[in-house]
Amino acid sequence: MAGMGPPPNPNRRRRNATVAMTKLPAGGRQDPPPDWPLPPDVRAETLLRMLNDQIDAAALDAQGTGRAARAAERKLLGLRERAEVLAAEIEAAAEQEAALWRELWATPQAVAWERLRWTREVAQYVRWKVRAEQGDLDAAKEARQLADRLGLNPLALLRLRWEITTDEVGERRHDQAQTKSSAGSAAARRRGLKAVDGGATGS
Repeated sequence: MAGMGPPPNPNRRRRNATVAMTKLPAGGRQDPPPDWPLPPDVRAETLLRMLNDQIDAAALDAQGTGRAARAAERKLLGLRERAEVLAAEIEAAAEQEAALWRELWATPQAVAWERLRWTREVAQYVRWKVRAEQGDLDAAKEARQLADRLGLNPLALLRLRWEITTDEVGERRHDQAQTKSSAGSAAARRRGLKAVDGGATGS
């Protein structure tokens, strides 16, 4: 019909159409965290093995006498110190990874990660983040990029269309329960005072 124009294209999206936000509970994910999916830090474990091999070789050289033996002994002390520091770093990193893993899987974002099965992605973030906290600048860059992908900052949440919301119904129930509990306690106190007053009057 003249003046009506072409029929609307059902495949064309409206420019001002809004995309629904995925709501995440402010109380976070309640279940225990998934099993840790990554192997031990291969790089650090390999460096420690190499240091231990060098320690064994230096220990043999230090058994002799003369200048070479004294140099080997000094080298041995330095290698042992480096190995002890690295072993302590590996142990501390494992503890930090376990703690951060538990913390992250209790966040609101973890509800979405579980739906999307992003277990290994979260584990990779944990590993880079722990290395960053130990002073690795390259690891800090990787951790920041993964934090954006996982929605761990407000701007990333907006890009992912995730919204952290409170359970208003649950909060109202909690408030009502607290009100009833307070009212019950007050009534009990009044009954106690009346009983005391009544006893005093009758004596």
